Amino acid sequence: MRLAETVTFGGGGLDRAAHIRRDNDALAHLLSTPDARILPMWRSKPLVQGGDALVLAPVPDRSLLRGFFQEVPFFLGKADGAAWFAQDVSSWEPEGQDTATVGAFVDPTEQHFPDLPEDCRFVELRAVMARLSPLDAELAATARALIEWHRAHRFCARCGAGSTPVEAGWQRKCTTCGRLHFPRTDPVVIMLITHGNSVLMGRSPGWPEGMFSLLAGFVEPGETLEAAVRREVFEEAGVSVGAVSYLASQPWPFPASLMIGCRGDALTRDICVDPAEIEEALWVSREEMLSVMAGDHATIRTGREGAIARFLLSNWLADRLD
Repeated sequence: MRLAETVTFGGGGLDRAAHIRRDNDALAHLLSTPDARILPMWRSKPLVQGGDALVLAPVPDRSLLRGFFQEVPFFLGKADGAAWFAQDVSSWEPEGQDTATVGAFVDPTEQHFPDLPEDCRFVELRAVMARLSPLDAELAATARALIEWHRAHRFCARCGAGSTPVEAGWQRKCTTCGRLHFPRTDPVVIMLITHGNSVLMGRSPGWPEGMFSLLAGFVEPGETLEAAVRREVFEEAGVSVGAVSYLASQPWPFPASLMIGCRGDALTRDICVDPAEIEEALWVSREEMLSVMAGDHATIRTGREGAIARFLLSNWLADRLD
């Protein structure tokens, strides 16, 4: 698919500069320069600035949030001649501010740190991902994925002892047995399954009312992507799939997935939903999907702007899946 890397979180051009990660002197120098960009992340929400067009808001002075640092800054890479770091400041408590939905599937709340400009605030990345530039989106996704991984993997999986960040945040090392642990990424297939002029859509329990998306599921050990597509579609909707092809991928740091977009040809049309997997599935015609994407459909809503499901559907409607 020629447009594959135009998906959100893809194609931002971040130079990850992996050769610097083990050079502590070089990292310390980069962190001390006036050009260093330190992006605060509060409970996995990046700091942004602006209105309709948002930009990431790295802090100009680390001392502003120093009392709330969770661990060392994590080196994200280089962009536009500057070194970028992510800094977890989740111990800060935003007194008097709305935090009721922080961590929920939908979190519209924004938190403002008192010593920063009024238009700087922490936001849920899924809510604003389509309003960031490709580079800022890639930086924010990388920062969120790294910080979430460190939060969930503080102990060695071999011996249970505590571990500490090394390699500028791209590894953790056990303090007892020395085992090295690396950031986890879970492969997930997400499928544009078509039959004639229709596409297969489904919804999970707990989603907002009327929301449908493409079917998706984790790839199992010892399984090809093609086999995972066929298995997941049959398990969830009872639909048999024939030919499968790859379309595009999207890093999805919620918390640690790589969404692998595939296209599949349905061999059957009858649907038999497994309620343990999804709540409902249905076929949506191309004409009806145009109404859905425009927000005019009476009962069906589709995924967020910026998600790969919407990206694949948009390109299917525009006949750009080549």
